[in-house]
Amino acid sequence: MTVQGAVLRALRKPRGTAPQGFGKTNRRDRWAIYPIVQGLVFTICAGYLTFSGIFWGPLFGPQVVESQGYLSPLFSPLILFKDMPWWLSPGLLILWIPIGFRATCYYYRKAYYRFYFADPPGCAVGEPTVHRRFKLENAFPFILQNLHRYMLYLAFIPLFFLWIDVIKAFADWDAAGVAHPRIGFGAVLFLVNTTLLTGYSLSCHSLRHLVGGRIDCFSCTRARRVRHTLWERLTDLNRNHMWWAWTSLITVTLADVYVRLLGAGLTDPAIRF
Repeated sequence: MTVQGAVLRALRKPRGTAPQGFGKTNRRDRWAIYPIVQGLVFTICAGYLTFSGIFWGPLFGPQVVESQGYLSPLFSPLILFKDMPWWLSPGLLILWIPIGFRATCYYYRKAYYRFYFADPPGCAVGEPTVHRRFKLENAFPFILQNLHRYMLYLAFIPLFFLWIDVIKAFADWDAAGVAHPRIGFGAVLFLVNTTLLTGYSLSCHSLRHLVGGRIDCFSCTRARRVRHTLWERLTDLNRNHMWWAWTSLITVTLADVYVRLLGAGLTDPAIRF
């Protein structure tokens, strides 16, 4: 093989700068801590939410999804059919949207590719040699990641109903349908959770591109200047997309747990007017 041929072959198959072999690296920091902690938090929260929203009812019978005026965010909006089969959880009719949105999220893809598939396990850290045969997002099922922008559009539908639930959470409703204002722990938790979910949606990379992408000149027209201003605001949110992603995942888990605790007999501490 000529020198020119060897150079061309090397260019076709770049290996990067990380040492070859799983876990091999020249890094001296404790790089493994982050993917391990993220993997544990994600597995616990995602596993619980999937079980609570989809499998709890079919396995254990009727479940409490609303208690003391609080509707679990996993079931909002609550859709119940008259002759719904016992094995079909009403959460299944809603959860496919937030699950699809998070599963295809650019940040979460980076995170779970690292702690589930070690692809790679970290920056400048060697990955398993078997990954050289992976097609990843060019083959099923990972090619479905391309649906992320459409899942973003759908994600605003349950988010709209969650804000309605927040408004309802700050009131006690008597038998006559009259609302009495209250400030309860659950209402505050719902407000924080929905705010974080909104920040997570608005900080999405796809939304930022939708607002400011495909424009060569931001200052040419008034409409484009407005888009540029909005793009800058979304960019500010996008810088903390990782923070929005983790905090909203944790609070939505806590909100569902809290509703179940209320259904089990816990009294919501509240100031009533």
